[in-house]
Amino acid sequence: MSDPTVSVVIVSRGRPDALRRCLTGVSQLQYPAFEVVVVADPAGVDAVQVGGFADDLKVVPFDEANISAARNLGIGQAAGEIVAFIDDDAVPEPQWLRHLVQPAGRPEVAAMGGYVRGRNGISFQWRARSLDSLGEAQELDLHPRQPTVLHPPKGRAIKTEGTNMAFRRDVLVALGGFDPAFHYFLDETDLNMRLGRAGHATAIVPLAEVHHGFAANALRGPDRVPRDLFDIGASWAVFQRKHIDPSGHAEQWARLRRSERQRLLRYLVSGPLEPAQLRRLMKRLDQGYAEGKVRELTAARIATHPQTPFAPFPAVPRRCAVVATRPFRLRRDRQIAAQRVRNGEIITLICLSLTARYHRVSFEPEGFWMQRGGIFGKSDREMPIFSAFSRMSRLKKEQNRVASQRGLREE
Repeated sequence: MSDPTVSVVIVSRGRPDALRRCLTGVSQLQYPAFEVVVVADPAGVDAVQVGGFADDLKVVPFDEANISAARNLGIGQAAGEIVAFIDDDAVPEPQWLRHLVQPAGRPEVAAMGGYVRGRNGISFQWRARSLDSLGEAQELDLHPRQPTVLHPPKGRAIKTEGTNMAFRRDVLVALGGFDPAFHYFLDETDLNMRLGRAGHATAIVPLAEVHHGFAANALRGPDRVPRDLFDIGASWAVFQRKHIDPSGHAEQWARLRRSERQRLLRYLVSGPLEPAQLRRLMKRLDQGYAEGKVRELTAARIATHPQTPFAPFPAVPRRCAVVATRPFRLRRDRQIAAQRVRNGEIITLICLSLTARYHRVSFEPEGFWMQRGGIFGKSDREMPIFSAFSRMSRLKKEQNRVASQRGLREE
């Protein structure tokens, strides 16, 4: 089977700098046939123009705080056989698409989801999860590297994460895309439940990785402290109306509400939240839940045929390489790495100090991957606090750790 065509949809609102960084990462994807659809507010549209990407993208202006409606607009423009989604505050590994859509060779697979690394670039935010009949997630223990195709039992579903997921376009059309009643939160969970109900299989692909920053938005601060819980309450009310017997609504809501309060109490204890803010946030949660109980539910309709033809992104094969450096040479080697990126390479800059410091990974604005930490420190969080390595053996370990995701040769 030849590689399917893919449309990558990015929704952006209020985060133009993050969008530019995301697009820089997307421009390094090593996949033969993909297009990029950006659905963005005016600041995001301007960022695309300034960043020099405009001629290579499909840009859809949209200035409403409704991620489901925005994603549906993206699907309408998508002309790929597969539609993949990534958030504007995330960056994909260069081999992301190649891994993510590989299970599409099996006709029963309608959805695909990958793993998501958090702010430190090492720990996972999300891996594999399933959804019970109440739409609540439980961890799955799957093969750590190989794709796993899952057929959920009746009443359950397989969870895909909004910042790293893909679907066959014809399946999205048949299911009506994302439900606009979910302005924010549970939008993909609702779609997952409908996929399961329709009998579709989902593939979980561990090596299809993105790095997600949890950037600030109108609903959370840069420290991840909530600013408003209205839409979380509203989305749970909508979800209950669609998927859960009314007799179970009150019990579930009481439990979910306690969980939200406990989360806020942790922020109160650690310092970034004041008592008055906690009371206001809980009030907004309750107001949202009340509004969601009466919010209009209208099925979205996605056009069978895309509104515009496939517009392949001008991606080119790139050589992938590791540059080893030390703290005292880092400034110089950053410049070298940036220049090699401009020359068309994918560069991983690894800076090892003679310490046991934990490792961190980031995608830098200049377009290279940066890993910093001690020769004896943790990268894989399952490692002991101190591990004996030579500099060369540690470099080889770190190169092999990300080789499949980044297109490097294992040694």
